[in-house]
Amino acid sequence: MIFVKKDDLKTGMRLARPIYNKNGVLLYERNSKLTAQGINSIKNFGLIGIFILEPAEPVPPMTRDDIEFERFQTICVFSIQEELDRIIQTWKYHKIQTITSSVIKSYGHLDRKINFVQNLRSKEDYIYKHSLNVAMLCAMIAHTMKVTVSDQLETVTAAIVHDIGKLSAPKSLMTQEIWAEEEKEQLRAAEIAGFDLLENVFSGMPNIRRICMQAQSNLECLDKGREAESSKMVVGARILCVAEVFDTMTAVQIDKSPESEVAAFKYLLENPRFFDSHIVEALSRSINILNPGVSVELNTGDKALVLTENHRNILKPLLLTFKDNRIIDLGNRAYDGHIEIVDIMKTMDNRHVMNIEMLKRQGIEVEEPVYVAAPPSRDEEKEEEYIPGMF
Repeated sequence: MIFVKKDDLKTGMRLARPIYNKNGVLLYERNSKLTAQGINSIKNFGLIGIFILEPAEPVPPMTRDDIEFERFQTICVFSIQEELDRIIQTWKYHKIQTITSSVIKSYGHLDRKINFVQNLRSKEDYIYKHSLNVAMLCAMIAHTMKVTVSDQLETVTAAIVHDIGKLSAPKSLMTQEIWAEEEKEQLRAAEIAGFDLLENVFSGMPNIRRICMQAQSNLECLDKGREAESSKMVVGARILCVAEVFDTMTAVQIDKSPESEVAAFKYLLENPRFFDSHIVEALSRSINILNPGVSVELNTGDKALVLTENHRNILKPLLLTFKDNRIIDLGNRAYDGHIEIVDIMKTMDNRHVMNIEMLKRQGIEVEEPVYVAAPPSRDEEKEEEYIPGMF
């Protein structure tokens, strides 16, 4: 599997992942062959590029949860973009409550962990995709912690709008990786203007602005080495801090490599003054990180398979090494600081490399994922029937 930029797409290439329009309608199924019209449609759709299968490569497995996750993200990213832009222009919200309810309905009532797969972002759509992912993480964390319905609603709403001020910052600043002190002040001024905007727009819901401001202030203290303000924060702000940093660290960008989920969890756990350990634990109970079957890389250079999770410390599971079939319990003090997981092995499109068969050979029973069969490869000959008006 390879990532191909939109200008390098060619007819006959096969899609590795499905493509949906902003209404969630399937435009192209996995394994579909691109036609000239299809390539033009993808360019008009605003995609940076797409994942393409190698000529003889089989279609990677996807569960129904994985497929729905991608469809949901496509719908909501468009909705969030339209809503945030409308708020900036009119100082009024229109569909924010509908978006919040949709996120909570889909991801704020789950009774299981899910695969939280980061999609590729460009600098143009980064804030919208980031806002959605943070909102989804907040919904899952809040549900796992059993916070009140009102707290969950306010936290998810705040997550959707928390970066609205950055949309008014000079675009040249938002495309930089490093800022001078003067430029940092410009960004800070844009964020403050965003908080003032939220105070007016959500005058009847003062906790929205409070959650955003407290979370931003806490993270600013961390960045500048000042004393944490977490003891004064409402629960929504503490949840937002964890979700914000986890998504920022693991975001997949075209010109910047993401940090692994393992590195993100280490960072969160190593800074308990700024990130509530109970919330970090709730995050670990909401998404799959080091679950049985995941392949990992160790600081020794070896690769290993997760046999069982460590629910008391997610970073210290029971492992089986590939090289010599040795079982290592990272929860054992004998390995403390000597052997550590440094990364999770991923496919090109950022999915965990799984090896359920090896688990079976070790006599370990796990709930196997149910994959949705990909359709046979075909040309998109009927795309003209549903493309018009869908963008």
